[in-house]
Amino acid sequence: MAKNQLSERDYLQSYNIHNYDVPLTSVDITIFTVLDNALNVLLVKRAQHPALGKWALPGGFIDLKKDRTLEHTAQRKLKEKTGVRTSYLEQVASFGSKQRDPRGWSVTVAYFALIDAAEIQLTHDERSEEVAWVPVKKVLNSTKLAFDHNAILERCYERLQGKVQYTSLPVNLLPEEFTLSELQSTFEIILDSTIEKKSFRRRILDADILQETGNMRTGSNRPAKLYRVQNQGENFMFSRNIEGPR
Repeated sequence: MAKNQLSERDYLQSYNIHNYDVPLTSVDITIFTVLDNALNVLLVKRAQHPALGKWALPGGFIDLKKDRTLEHTAQRKLKEKTGVRTSYLEQVASFGSKQRDPRGWSVTVAYFALIDAAEIQLTHDERSEEVAWVPVKKVLNSTKLAFDHNAILERCYERLQGKVQYTSLPVNLLPEEFTLSELQSTFEIILDSTIEKKSFRRRILDADILQETGNMRTGSNRPAKLYRVQNQGENFMFSRNIEGPR
């Protein structure tokens, strides 16, 4: 060590982070589900400035005392803003600029998840007027979200559709028993396109992620076998992408 040079410990003790500009740092979470045969996203209506009264993705600022990691921030803000808890969030991208938030230079880290909304009781805190599931197409086509949340939603939607082409992610949206047709329909709703039936069924059955329950779905069509997920919560990766119609 050179003469009179500070040790790292002494240097850090005298270091002041506020000697440098520090941007606002937050997380934003895009939560998807399938409701009424459409892909929906969870939104909150802001009850505070800026963007008062506008719909937005749930999220918020990092709390240096409460949060050990970015994911802890995302889980905490999601629970506070909407009442939703999820064991899995995937980090998608970071967004930062001088213009994205009128309060100052801002950076946000975007997360997404696909969840089953059937048993979720939505709530909201004093920073939101309302929380609701809204069809993704409606938001992308006709809703101006707060800040740059339209761009964040678009990026997360792209990531979701990409993952659904090569993983079994949508199986976790199905009820305890379901038919292969119902599973295929869920994939198609998320992908917003049709899938080649024989190829899809072969891919799903060869993956060995389902088991027959021994029950049948009866109705106007011929009876169909009912299946369940063998290991709920696991996400199987296919060797090739799901195929569209030929």
